[in-house]
Amino acid sequence: MITQSCKDSLDMISVNDFRGLERIPAVMNELGYEVGDEHGQGPVVSKQRRIIVANQLPIRGYRNEGTKGWFFEFDKDSLVLQLKDGFPANTEVWYVGMLKVDVEKEDQEEVAQLMFHKFRCVPVFLTVDQKNKYYHGFCKHYLWPLFHYMLPLSPSHGGVRFDKSLWEGYIVANQLFANKVAEILWPDKDSVWVHDYHLMVLPSILRNRYTRVKLGFFLHSPFPSSEIYRTIPVREQILRSLLNCDLIGFHTFDYARHFLSCCSRLLGIDYQCKRGYIGLDYCGKTINIKILPVGIHMGQLESDLNMEQTATLAKQLKEKFEGKVVMVGVDDLDMFKGISLKFSAMGRLLEMHPELIGSVVLVQIANPARSRGKDVQEVRFETSVIAQQINNKYGKEGYEPIVFINDPLSALEKAAYYAISECCVVNAVRDGMNLVSYKYTVCRQGSPVLDKALGINESDQRKSFLIVSEFIGCSPSLSGAYRVNPWDVNAVADAMYVGIHMKDEEKHLRHEKHYNYISSHDVAFWARSFDQDLDRACKEHHLKRYYNVGFGLNFRAAAVGKNFRMLTVETVVAAYNNTNSRLILLDYDGTMKPKSAVDKTPRNEVISILNCLCSDPKNIVFIVSGRGRDPLSKWFSPCEKLGISAEHGYFTRWTRDSQWETCSVAMDCDWKKTVEPVMEVYTATTDGSFIEHKESALVWHYQDADPDFGGCQAKELLDHLESVLANEPVVVKRGRQIVEVKPQGVSKGVVVEDLISSMRSKGKSPDFLFCIGDDKSDEDMFESIARLFDNPSLPPIAEVFACTVGHKPSKAKYYLDDTPDVIELLQGLATASVGPKVTHTLEEDI
Repeated sequence: MITQSCKDSLDMISVNDFRGLERIPAVMNELGYEVGDEHGQGPVVSKQRRIIVANQLPIRGYRNEGTKGWFFEFDKDSLVLQLKDGFPANTEVWYVGMLKVDVEKEDQEEVAQLMFHKFRCVPVFLTVDQKNKYYHGFCKHYLWPLFHYMLPLSPSHGGVRFDKSLWEGYIVANQLFANKVAEILWPDKDSVWVHDYHLMVLPSILRNRYTRVKLGFFLHSPFPSSEIYRTIPVREQILRSLLNCDLIGFHTFDYARHFLSCCSRLLGIDYQCKRGYIGLDYCGKTINIKILPVGIHMGQLESDLNMEQTATLAKQLKEKFEGKVVMVGVDDLDMFKGISLKFSAMGRLLEMHPELIGSVVLVQIANPARSRGKDVQEVRFETSVIAQQINNKYGKEGYEPIVFINDPLSALEKAAYYAISECCVVNAVRDGMNLVSYKYTVCRQGSPVLDKALGINESDQRKSFLIVSEFIGCSPSLSGAYRVNPWDVNAVADAMYVGIHMKDEEKHLRHEKHYNYISSHDVAFWARSFDQDLDRACKEHHLKRYYNVGFGLNFRAAAVGKNFRMLTVETVVAAYNNTNSRLILLDYDGTMKPKSAVDKTPRNEVISILNCLCSDPKNIVFIVSGRGRDPLSKWFSPCEKLGISAEHGYFTRWTRDSQWETCSVAMDCDWKKTVEPVMEVYTATTDGSFIEHKESALVWHYQDADPDFGGCQAKELLDHLESVLANEPVVVKRGRQIVEVKPQGVSKGVVVEDLISSMRSKGKSPDFLFCIGDDKSDEDMFESIARLFDNPSLPPIAEVFACTVGHKPSKAKYYLDDTPDVIELLQGLATASVGPKVTHTLEEDI
């Protein structure tokens, strides 16, 4: 039920009632303290606070043309108002958004103060031009059709095409929203929940200002398949902005799957499922994905059903349609709600079953359109024409098969129609969620007042029948509904016929199943679940440090551990000059050579640096790579004193002219006879994949395959190989776009331990260790180093630098951004070894 405090807030409040107060700053909180500026300064907040940011505030308002006074009240039907019931009892909820009415510029400050102090709302005022570009332009005529799978193939079909000026208007509006959030935000305590496609770049703007703010986003519309989404010219900017959130919510798995596919295809980011949660590893953070359909406000709807006015209306409607089966539909008047298809299905029903003429009625209630434009006029005209044609063909005196209600109805009037209808038809061709079926089900459950008016006994079975489109968000949660393809008019007509003749017992079972779900998964449950998951997603904020990466909408906040820091040349060189027995371990691909490089041959600059390092008698330098020994031997043949550990340490040699040593693992490759045929099957069925043959391992690569299909095949291959190799002395590992089979006990970590042990056995225990790499196999080295460092029984190593390449979670304590930084650092070490004369040599090589 609605709380008393909420009911009190619904009382009408006038600007005139507020004018007697002294003028106060626009940016104040209720205690009189100035609220946070762009640097995050603000009052000490004792209560829990949630800031809800949506396109529109949950406020209704109108202006008295006589007195010119403004009057406002809470809109109790607004979802963003209803969700507050899911927050803890002591939570203070603030709202940021636009008013539904236009306020003249001279009244905006006064209205803003009223909103702030009486409603805890911060209004965003846009000029007419800004609103046209942001809302009517980019949102409603570009994004909205496209997110509902309608491409702008021509100016007259599918909305407007991408317009840079509209996009810029969208960004400007989002910046204005961010400014209003900043006025009330206490970044270390508040949670910010952003709603829907109108504000998809807001997360980047907020994260740029407040790196540790708890930030969630929920998309209420569909998220299109990657084929549709990838047509957006600013697709990556929007994705990166959303990934600046801690939690991203969707109504259905389909929508989430499409989003994850876009992240994989456009940004190369794959998701993982851990303990029931879906997460994306992005810039050192886990971006959580939540799938939960929104619910309705049970208390409010039950309150409406218990009102005498609703009961009276329902009784009148029952008498009006006495002896007829009533089917009901309630839809916005837009191109995606399928109203004309629903009317056509009604016509087909009467055509196939003429005995139903005069005994069945479809009542269609049209909500006002949310946008303006030619498409709305076309939908209104088309639906009216089809309804008139069917009524003319099958109607008679006192009977119209389609009752088309174009005038706006109140929530009570809609509830009355729901209550007397045997069937509800939700026929949208595409819709994010659509709560009509939920409301219909609850209204069919009835109430004491309503039951009395309709002559229903308390012991009577409640029954309902739902026909829902398979392309709407509520469909998966309504397992007892009759799902239809709205484009198949015959199938919808058949569903109507089934609903008319279905036995009451089955209708009751379906109704009971739906009602139990809907009543337990209401809007409060949805909000509470999202709020709890957002809190869980942010629990490690204080354990990390953040670095800003990128500019504009490509900005992202990279998170690293508090002890994880950038490695500087000066730090390493200082330690390097003060030591006498040094071990330098270098990964190759992705570290000294960019992974994107087609030609993997090392540049002359790299060869010169390595020769300089190797020429210092205090140094032992090794390339530790997953590549085979033949290409490594060829590439680094100019480096006489360079050590190489190939195939993750399976083969090792200390200098160019020394013999290759094989690790202690027995060389038994009989398992390859089992593995290779299996990999060949997956290669043949996965376009773009190939097999890499190593002496000690086999690797299946799929980086050039379709990301979704390649990932699916990799998982299947991994399971297949693990089952057939269960008794073999090998391990099967899945890396970044690879599946590898190699002998047990072979890893780069073992290489580190063996090299250090060998040096100590020769009386050259290292006092300087530098190790750098970029991928998962290099984490084995970092783990071994940490283990050696923490073992008090082993001789200590004075200076240890374990370094990863790139901002990402790592067992290393240091990082460098990319390959050029690695080369710069190695050049600094080479200069320290040989002296300034190396500088001239390196410049010549470059």
